[in-house]
Amino acid sequence: MSRLLLLILFPLMTHAAGEGAWQASGVGATLSHRGISASSRALAPSQPVSGVMTMVAWRYELIGPTPAGLNVRLCSLTRCVEIEGQSGTTRELTNVAANEPLRFVWEVPGGGALFPTLKVRTNQVIVNYR
Repeated sequence: MSRLLLLILFPLMTHAAGEGAWQASGVGATLSHRGISASSRALAPSQPVSGVMTMVAWRYELIGPTPAGLNVRLCSLTRCVEIEGQSGTTRELTNVAANEPLRFVWEVPGGGALFPTLKVRTNQVIVNYR
């Protein structure tokens, strides 16, 4: 699947001099209670990179239905942005250091147990930088 996403988003990536991209993916998180956040593991470049982010593409896959009111954020060490949908792109992390790891953070507002439990199968980012 990650290769498919890369092929779909390839036209969005610019490969001019001084620009690049990195991709990372991982297993998701499990959220069993409303009002509590769950975070993915850090997604980071596999090789040293320098520069700043210009665009980030994301994708995550849930096991089961999407809970009503689900809030998802994509966070660097210095900034979080709300994202909508299980895939898309954002420029709201522009000028964040390209080597900063990213995490997905999921939360369903309210209190009490979440049934069924939110299970995230996979999550992925593609970071364009200059």
